[in-house]
Parts: sequence; C-alpha cells; structure tokens
Amino acid sequence: MKKAIIVGGGISGLAAAYLLQKQAKAADIELDVTLLEKEERLGGKIWSIKADGYLCEWGPNGFLDSKPQTLDLCRDLEASGQLLRSNDNARKRFIYSGGILNRLPENGPSFLKSKLISWPGKLRLAMEPFIPPYAAAEDETLAAFGRRRLGEEALQKLIAPMVSGIFAGNPETMSLVSCFPRIAELERDYGSLVKAMIKLAKKKKQDIASGKVVASAAGPGGVLTSFRDGIQTLTDILAERLGPATIVSGQAVTGLTNGSSAPFRLRTATIDIDADVVILASPAYATADILEAIAPEMVTVLREIPYASMTVVCFGYERERISYDLNGFGYLIPKEEGMNTLGTLWDSSIFENRAPAGRVLLRSMLGGACFPEYVTLSDEEVIRRVRADLQAAMAITAEPSFIRIFRHAQAIPQYTAGHGRRLAALDEQLANHPGLFLTGNSYRGIGLNDCVAAANRTADAVVTYLKSR
Repeated sequence: MKKAIIVGGGISGLAAAYLLQKQAKAADIELDVTLLEKEERLGGKIWSIKADGYLCEWGPNGFLDSKPQTLDLCRDLEASGQLLRSNDNARKRFIYSGGILNRLPENGPSFLKSKLISWPGKLRLAMEPFIPPYAAAEDETLAAFGRRRLGEEALQKLIAPMVSGIFAGNPETMSLVSCFPRIAELERDYGSLVKAMIKLAKKKKQDIASGKVVASAAGPGGVLTSFRDGIQTLTDILAERLGPATIVSGQAVTGLTNGSSAPFRLRTATIDIDADVVILASPAYATADILEAIAPEMVTVLREIPYASMTVVCFGYERERISYDLNGFGYLIPKEEGMNTLGTLWDSSIFENRAPAGRVLLRSMLGGACFPEYVTLSDEEVIRRVRADLQAAMAITAEPSFIRIFRHAQAIPQYTAGHGRRLAALDEQLANHPGLFLTGNSYRGIGLNDCVAAANRTADAVVTYLKSR
C-alpha cells in the first residue's frame, strides 16, 4: 500500500485529502492518506465564530456559485441542502467617493447617471474600444492596465477598490494576468473589453434563443453562497468525513527529507513519517520552511510570494440606532479618500442568521498591502478608526453593542508582477522531485472555488503519478 501525506488542514488540504481518497479508490489504488495540521483546530482561515447571537466570519464568508467545483464538492458531501444563497439585495454594491456611497452601475444607463465617475472620466472610458491591445512582453500590473485602457479615474474608483476588496492588494504591484486572467484573455481575444462585452452579450442572447443554459447574471460573477451556520460548515463536514484515522492535528511539520523506506520523510516535533507522495497545502512561506533541506531552489521562489496583512472588525448594532438603509452588500473605499478602512460589508444584509433579531452585523477591513502597519494597531485605535469611517460613510454615531477584532498578519497571498514566472519556475523545479505536489491559494487563485479546483487538479495529478509507478 502506498502512503500519501498532506500538510495543511485548511480548505485546500481537507479537500485534497477527501478528493484523493475518492479518486484513488475509483482507480483501484490502495492508498493510505494522512493529513497533518499544526493547529488543533481545522479549517485554516475558514472559521465561523458564534457569539452573543452573532455569526462572525474570521476569514472568507462564502463562494460564488458561478464555478462548479465547490458546488460539486457540496453535492458529493451531501451538503447541498445546507447551502445558503445570499440575499438578492447583495447585488447592490457601493463605492465611497465624494462624501457619499455611490452604487456601482450595472448597465449603460445607470453608468451614465452615476455620479461616481465624472464626465471627463466617462469620456475617457468611452475611448476604451480605440485603445490598442497590450503588446509588450513583460507582466503588466493592474494599475498599468487600468490607466492604459480605462483612465486614471476609473483606476482609482473602480479597479483599485476591487483589488483591495478581493486581494487586499496594491494595484501598482499586482499582476493582471495572474489576478484576473479572464480580463487579460478578453483583451487578447477581442482587442477591447467593450467589444468583448458586446459580442458576449450577443452570444448570450443567441444561447437563450436556442434554449441553451446560461449562467445566472445575479451579482458579479454569480451568487455569493455560504451555509446557514457559516462557511466553516464545509470544512467541518470534510473533517468529519475524513475522520481521526486520516487527520492528525497539533503536529507541525518541521522539515522534509529523503526517506529510507519511501521517497520522502516528514518530520514533526514528535514523529517521523515516510511517504510515497507529499502534498503541501500550506501557505507559501510555511512551504518554504518545510522544503529547505530537500528543495532549496524552490525555497527562494516561494519566499518571493508576499502576503498582505488584514484586520477584520465585526460591529453589532441595534437596527433602530442606524438610519442608513443597509439594503445591499456593502461598500469599498478608494485609497485617495484618505479613510482608514478598505471597506465594510453589511453581513446581516447579505446572509440571514448573522445577527439576532432587531440587530445588524457590519464587518470592516483594515490594512492590506497599502497599509501593512495597521495590523499592529491597538484594539482601541482600531475601534476608533472604524467608528470614524462608519460615521463618515453612513452617519453612524452610535456605539456598537458587539465588537470582535480578528488580526491576520499574513492574510492573503499577493500575485505581484512576475507571479507567472515564479509559478513556471516552481513547476520546473517540481519535476526534479517526483511525488511532491503543491496546492493552495498561494499559486493560481485565492478564492474558495480556486482552492477546491486546485485540490481537484492535485488529486488527479497524484493518481496519474501513482498509476505510472
């Protein structure tokens, strides 16, 4: 019987372990799978914390239903019945600019009426179809792309807040093709984003007329989906399915070397385990530490992947003390506005069961790549800054009756310019270590859907590798 070790008990490691067991069984491969997690708690950055009737997400709050992998996993786990789609009001998203919350326009007429972008900015956007496609060989940053195709104002008020909301990133350093490969693909294939939208809209109408199934247009890229008891439900179910025979928690891997009875030997503080296959589902910086002895050439590349810090702040209020509508998803704030927070999500408006009756839950984010020092602020200073921004954006002067602060020193990997080159180098170097695999959000997508998709690809690759031995 072959032995596979998975390092990391977040969604990437749990999904990889579950899918590997399933696919190995289908391929008639006898495989013993063990997952090692350094913390006693499983789930990684997925953690749904319940307190005083509130449900606070420590990390991500869901996934978009526009991609099949996570939905397929939920069906396989018989968890589909527990899924909770976000309120349709979550389609309404806002940008704070000019002292007010401006709703993001969803179509041409609403864009023309919107005060978010000035008329000179709108005219610059209208020039987009006439801008030639990018022809240079170097990896273009999101900021360079935004200025070139859409103009400075659109970069500041549309692209930069989106980048901070998704990646907590700085558009001046982030790679377009690594962060948003579909946008780079549209420019390459159609020569213009506007031309691409027109042609794709025409194709969608043709598909509808011919009876083909068309993805839902509700919300950006699909409908945000979670579970009634929080997104941790997914990792809890995975951990339960894997069981104590597979999962060993509280065991931090301190190193990886060549084994004696198998190709690899993993070392922890208390045990050594030999394995035929090793899947590292740990963050890039932790993976680098593990590989120092066996793959120093990979360590250098892995340590070039930076992480942004983040502070997440949950405030609970009596609903009657907030005069603002709260009918929507929440808002993001351009850096040029000089505010403290990156934005605030109206969690109790997005999903039911996030606050007690008659109360609301707001979740604000501070820090990110542009303000790394914010993660060291005291609780008092964090509360003061968040309250100041909420007062400016939504005229909230009441003191919150519920407060939780979560700090992430290394929250989100940053796909900076050159990320594609780093991935190519890692792939080349992995070829020198057959049986070693990397997965997780450090590489080809940071979202929950991306992690599940990567886990699926990794399980496929492991089964193919074992078949060839």
